[in-house]
Amino acid sequence: MRGSLAAPAYAVAVIVILAAAVSISAAQQEIPDWVGQIRPDHPRLFFNSDTWPGVMERALTVEREYYDLVKAHADTSEPRRGWYSDRYRNPDLIPMPETRPGSDLDPRDWGGAALSNALVYRIEPTPERLKRIRDMLWASLDYYHACYADNKAVNWYGYSRLGWLAALDWVWNDLDPDERVELGRGILRHVDEVLHKPGVARRSTGTFVSGYYGGRNMSLFTGLLLHNEGIDDEAAMECLLEGWGIYEKLLQHRSMMADDDGGAASPTITYSFGDYSEAEWNLIYALRSAAGVDIPAQWPYIAMMPNYVMWNYIPPGLEFGFGDVLHVTNKFTQTSLYMDMTNIMNFYAQSQPQWAALAATVREMLGGSYSYRARGRIPYPLLLTDTDLAPDPMPLEQFHLPMARHFPAMGQVFMRSGTGLEDTYVLFAAGGLTSSHHHYDATHFTIYKQGFLALDSGTREGNSDSLQNYYAQTIAHNCILIKMPDEKPSPYWNGKVHLQSGGQDKLIGSKVIAFETGPHYSYVAGDATPVYNSDKCEMMVRQFVFLPPDHFVVFDRAVSTQADYAKTWLLHHANEPVLDGDTWYSDQDQGRIFCRTLLPADAAIEPVGGPGKEFLVEGVNYSITEGPAAWAGETGAYVAALDYEEVPELMGRWRVEVRPAQARTDDVFLHLIQVGNQSLQGMSDAQVSTGADGVVTLTFDASGRTVMLLLPTTGDIGGHIHIAEGDRVLADQSLTQEVTAQEGLAASEG
Repeated sequence: MRGSLAAPAYAVAVIVILAAAVSISAAQQEIPDWVGQIRPDHPRLFFNSDTWPGVMERALTVEREYYDLVKAHADTSEPRRGWYSDRYRNPDLIPMPETRPGSDLDPRDWGGAALSNALVYRIEPTPERLKRIRDMLWASLDYYHACYADNKAVNWYGYSRLGWLAALDWVWNDLDPDERVELGRGILRHVDEVLHKPGVARRSTGTFVSGYYGGRNMSLFTGLLLHNEGIDDEAAMECLLEGWGIYEKLLQHRSMMADDDGGAASPTITYSFGDYSEAEWNLIYALRSAAGVDIPAQWPYIAMMPNYVMWNYIPPGLEFGFGDVLHVTNKFTQTSLYMDMTNIMNFYAQSQPQWAALAATVREMLGGSYSYRARGRIPYPLLLTDTDLAPDPMPLEQFHLPMARHFPAMGQVFMRSGTGLEDTYVLFAAGGLTSSHHHYDATHFTIYKQGFLALDSGTREGNSDSLQNYYAQTIAHNCILIKMPDEKPSPYWNGKVHLQSGGQDKLIGSKVIAFETGPHYSYVAGDATPVYNSDKCEMMVRQFVFLPPDHFVVFDRAVSTQADYAKTWLLHHANEPVLDGDTWYSDQDQGRIFCRTLLPADAAIEPVGGPGKEFLVEGVNYSITEGPAAWAGETGAYVAALDYEEVPELMGRWRVEVRPAQARTDDVFLHLIQVGNQSLQGMSDAQVSTGADGVVTLTFDASGRTVMLLLPTTGDIGGHIHIAEGDRVLADQSLTQEVTAQEGLAASEG
């Protein structure tokens, strides 16, 4: 019997040492009140003996299709041999122990399969399936220890090991007590490896400020599983307290990021709307089951997530492409969000019905399913209890949403003309509290109208040298460069940055200094001065006005410390721009953008790009198909070999550079932008003048309205806007010098 196998002497020694250390650490850390409420029986992780009948009923009725997928996974899945960071190319890369006597399962990571089998076993128990689960638990444990013995992490994610813990919990009562002890000791030793062993390759170090989805996430759940089981109670308590300590910080951090708006842990939504939310849901379901703790009631910020999802969404299923993303299709991530919205509907149906209704609306808007969870993930669909109480989805128009929304903690302002396929969608970047997967891109803007017309260029795909040398840098964004000789490169996580093209040198520190929105215009001013090297930049402020549905004014005040520090204004396009004097246009998909340089009067305008020059930095093109990051190869990180006949459009093949012809310290850039479909043959006429007082006057026609803007080039940041439609004055007021407060949905009158 497996339980009769004695643990190696070194394993016992590790447990003894760990126990000695935890007795001190646990005594120093306050034990939360809910620890005294942990159930003495099993199962306790994610469901318990009281809730199990409801879980089984859902599996056999309303979620029968999902359960059948779980069962298929249990019966057919087989993890690959080898090491994940090697892409399992060499099955013998890590020295493995022999398959245990009596088992036909060799050491691999069977954790996800063990979870699926354990769930099926509870509904359809057979001796054969129980033996298979036991074999999976032991084979997985042998694999985990072998990986760390070879100084290699098991996986970037901890999901399979959470599955291992859940499987042990769910079959606990059917295992021999001695076997439970040995399995418990083995997993405690592995947690100690994950937390404390130095020099482990490709171990996820993400903690409360990021996804917290790596192996370290096991701690709390291991502590919950083994609490007061007499296996090693002090070590189990140390795991529990270590995990809870991180989770407390995670909840506080994500609540701060959400603010009163509904932001996320990172403005790069492929992370925030992907794996990041898993940490919260696992905590919520586990503590509710094991100790009766109501995390959603204590942390209502979770309910606001659909607001941030909605503002990031571009019909018919696209996103802006902000941060470390691929820029191949810019398709909106759906995999996790269907489940996220369902969970919000479940937990907040009664306490936060407005947010539950928006979650239902967003879920219907995005579509999708939660079938992916049937492949070894915690079975949230079977744990739902109150989704039937959630309000029905509503058309977005019934929420009376504003034309723009500022998410301060995320460092983003979203603007749009409506919610339809032919509407205009805008993202402006400034401010923010986190550098997680963030670029040197303060005051960047992205414009979408039936295509990505002003875009965020570059790609993270393949993790090539282009990521840190081009994509993360200011030159890849719609910003301003200030070139100071011999300035140090701005570092980024993927590897060495070789050149400084005049960009920003800090990821966070910029500020939104003004914001307002209404039916006729939306306005934001961003101060990027703090994120440029102070040795070269005295001021870099951008004022950005959107006049829906199609017009934009971009006004920049840039002051360098020396006149010969050249300034370059950038606008990135998918395809080659057609230049005619001070005006150009470019197309993408069904959309077209026109841009006209109005100031400086002596502007030199130059298109840059095309084959072999898409990612040009100081004369070097950082190709995405060549030159993988050297450090990544040395440490075993996956570096993709990309093979494109041509660079995908959404990575940005061209940019337009605008420079003053004369060197000076103080420059202003004024641009008028108009977007539409490809029937648009030209842009609105505009008149511009600069008075003796330094105030720029801009007048132009915008969709049948006459717009006049007064923009000072010195002194306070501000101005005046006048909008008229015939004899009817729609707006006549100063541009705000404050940041308008918003809360909740920021619903307008309707």
